[in-house]
Amino acid sequence: MKPLGILFLFAAVVLAREPSEKISVPLQDPSRPARIQVHLLAGAITVRGADIRDVEVEVDSDAHRHSRESHSNRAAPPEADGMKRLDLPGSSGLDIVEENNVVTIRTPPWKTPNDLVITVPRRCSLQLKSLNSRGIFVDRVDGEIDVDELNGQIALTNVSGSVVAHSLNGGVVVTLDRIDPSKPMSFSTLNGNIDVTLPDNVKANVRLKTDNGAIYSDFDVRLNPQFGMTEGEPGSQPDGMHRLHLDHTLRGTINGGGPEFQFTSFNGKIYLRKKK
Repeated sequence: MKPLGILFLFAAVVLAREPSEKISVPLQDPSRPARIQVHLLAGAITVRGADIRDVEVEVDSDAHRHSRESHSNRAAPPEADGMKRLDLPGSSGLDIVEENNVVTIRTPPWKTPNDLVITVPRRCSLQLKSLNSRGIFVDRVDGEIDVDELNGQIALTNVSGSVVAHSLNGGVVVTLDRIDPSKPMSFSTLNGNIDVTLPDNVKANVRLKTDNGAIYSDFDVRLNPQFGMTEGEPGSQPDGMHRLHLDHTLRGTINGGGPEFQFTSFNGKIYLRKKK
């Protein structure tokens, strides 16, 4: 095993023993942008960009303690009457691996939830996923950002580059200082509002759709007045009939058009704001 592997196995052990301790994860080549991958079954994720060379990972000790206490306070089974429960104190079970500037952070599904606070170099890419948490939060990161949250909000502030953000049950709020003019972006949620702020000089083709809400924009969006229409395959309908489907998606351009930006909500409003 390479020395770096030994270092990170040691880091994981330290985290398991003392969840409030901050662990520094050295990058193989700090001169290149890093990629941070975080996959949690439960627990909030906060990522902050800073002028640093390494990646710093910290378990929110208050959230970890409350989760551990909730498990400890559960009623003991009748078979354990009069017995004392023994718990491993502070076991977060974090697994951190660095390989070629890619830092992967996971927790086993049987471990208690952990809220993570991760400080990263400003120029890096993020892939963040959590199934059950109060949300995913990112601030001051420049790169490709891919965020997927099942039951929580998404809030990205002062970010640059490109964003793909999806939440099933929660709002999506994003403020972009600068964008990558060559990359498409997507913002979607089933239950919640989408509130996205873009630079005033952004050039994009936009697709906006909400089934139960309204759409508002600071930008002069040149809308295509025609609804999209698709037709079923010939012979796929009875008696030679053709099935037509109207897609009630607003399509248009901002500042002459550019890469495609999609905004989709089922139960929520869409706000497209111009950065002041």
